[in-house]
Amino acid sequence: MDLRLTGKTALVTGSTAGIGYATAVALAREGAAVVLNGRGAPRVAEAARRLAAEVPGAGITAAPGDVGTAEGAAAVTAAVPEVDVLVNNVSVFGPRPFADIPDSEWTRYFETNVMSGVRLSRHYLAGMLARDDGRVVFVGSDAAVDVAVEMLHYSVTKTAILALARGLAELTKGTNVTVNTVLPGPTLTEGVGTMLDAGVAHTGLTREELQEQFFRHTRPTSLLQRFATPDEVANLIAYLASPLASITNGAAVRAEGGVVRSVL
Repeated sequence: MDLRLTGKTALVTGSTAGIGYATAVALAREGAAVVLNGRGAPRVAEAARRLAAEVPGAGITAAPGDVGTAEGAAAVTAAVPEVDVLVNNVSVFGPRPFADIPDSEWTRYFETNVMSGVRLSRHYLAGMLARDDGRVVFVGSDAAVDVAVEMLHYSVTKTAILALARGLAELTKGTNVTVNTVLPGPTLTEGVGTMLDAGVAHTGLTREELQEQFFRHTRPTSLLQRFATPDEVANLIAYLASPLASITNGAAVRAEGGVVRSVL
């Protein structure tokens, strides 16, 4: 299927690894010029080299900057003043008991997971509305609607993203601009892989055994009963970023393998 993204420019935050990198690859394969972002220039440069090898001839721009800070977001928007597609993907996560989460961690999670999208959308959405064309996609989580008590600070920020995206979508009424959120479920990103490897070292179980235990005890409602791959999530993001998704706006679209049982 041709997603009609040739000639479009797409910024994907946090795109040196995981869902962000997979999304950059998917968009590049569909002909979009991709802006890669990450906190450090070396990692962004390495991601650009990998992407160029995977998608020969792809248009690639490196825009390093910590978009979880006002200064980093300003550096990115200064380097790339306009985009047709904004994928607010950057995120921090990790399990921690609620009583052990200090104020500084709450602030860091909110700045990275929420304020990055606020700052970048504030800059890019105005241009999209002026051109009457554009896509904003937030990468949320099933934890936004099925709260993960083992990482409550993460869940709270992902729930906030739903309100932010829906509110921004209201500003697009009657235009060809859309704002949507994708809700991935458990996904085998590099960060999750690191946690699995730590579990292997601690328990002596294999990755496959840990995965089976995770879905039996922690995510028993999953219909997929395995971790999604970043590519599988990226396929949905690429579609929502395309002109083909013209009637999907203000939506929270699930890609969580059936973890969430509610029908709405």
